Amino acid sequence: MTAVVPNGMAPAPVPAAPGTASGAFPDGVPSPELAGLLAEMARYLEDDPPALSLPPRAFLSPELYELERRRVFGRSWVLVAHVDDVSKPGDYLALTVAEEPVVVVRGSDGVLRGLSPVCRHRLMPVVAPGSGTTDAFTCPYHLWRYGLDGALVEAAYMDGNPAFDPASCRLPAFSVEEWNGFVFVNLDPVAAPLAPHMRQAGRDLECYPLGQMVQVATWVHQWGVNWKLAAQNVYENYHVTGLHGNTIAQITPPGADTDVRVDSPWVTCLRTPLNAPLEASAVDLPEDVKRYMYHWAVFPYGSLQAFADAIIWLSVIPTAVDRTEVRGGVLLPAELVAGADREALRRNALLTPDIVNADDKQALEAVQAVLGSRHAERGHLSPKEPGVQVFYRNLAAALLARH
Repeated sequence: MTAVVPNGMAPAPVPAAPGTASGAFPDGVPSPELAGLLAEMARYLEDDPPALSLPPRAFLSPELYELERRRVFGRSWVLVAHVDDVSKPGDYLALTVAEEPVVVVRGSDGVLRGLSPVCRHRLMPVVAPGSGTTDAFTCPYHLWRYGLDGALVEAAYMDGNPAFDPASCRLPAFSVEEWNGFVFVNLDPVAAPLAPHMRQAGRDLECYPLGQMVQVATWVHQWGVNWKLAAQNVYENYHVTGLHGNTIAQITPPGADTDVRVDSPWVTCLRTPLNAPLEASAVDLPEDVKRYMYHWAVFPYGSLQAFADAIIWLSVIPTAVDRTEVRGGVLLPAELVAGADREALRRNALLTPDIVNADDKQALEAVQAVLGSRHAERGHLSPKEPGVQVFYRNLAAALLARH
């Protein structure tokens, strides 16, 4: 492990002033509310950013959410799955990323692709949200059929339309990247690769055989909250004593500091000390990995967390301004899975995540419910929350970027 600078933050690139990007807003000018929110967010890019939470309207504003859809989730790498979910040709996962339908599918050539499932004829989705295995995507509306690479295979009764060129008709593509078994999607079809930003995380995790680890449990939860409430919650350990007294607080000292290391504009490493070293049976852990809870966060919010033999992944994906999908899974070394009772492994792996997720969901939905109160105001951040300021800084840089 490399050294972690306590509460350290690297500077983010300073973007252009709000509203200067061509086409950034429907009429070229942000509304007064949106302009005010962006001006407040710009303060997080200053050398001495405010130790304040986001304005309550930042979690409610439909205009800000629309800007986040384009500038944050339209350009960012979003963790959606582990490779075990799409390991064989024809395996697919269909979901939405900030209301944009996406299907990730393993082609017959073994290549993992990201496609839009919206039929090029009359816009019917060619596959419903969920997962499965198929040899082609067939639109249920008029039976247009697409291959696993997105190319049109068949469109019945279209020969009479001379303007229609079936060879040029295909499902639009998104960027997909596999990193050590984790599957990321970027809605930008020409996105710059994620792997260079994960280089330090890869070095940190060299003690784990990531490419050979097996996913033993997964979850997909729907939370009635703005995605930023869920994301900022996982960037800090301060709330653990309040919400997770019977789980995480049993392994981390109350009031423990979280150290922050900014690896790149996309990746942040957070480290919190443990009450006692974690022991692993199948992984030879360095001393610092035994003594700290490590958490690598990929902006907007996908994360990997190391706990003894296990790696836990978690992703926060908005589905509406006030709804968020929380996806995750637990991985174990292959030698611990071989010959074991998989159902027992699954149940055991979910014991703590299910409790922690339920506690967070209940608390954050309570916060969402009062954001419109006349007494809802910005709160002062604790020195125990340095990761939250890193998240705000990255968010501000993404929202205010010129391009």
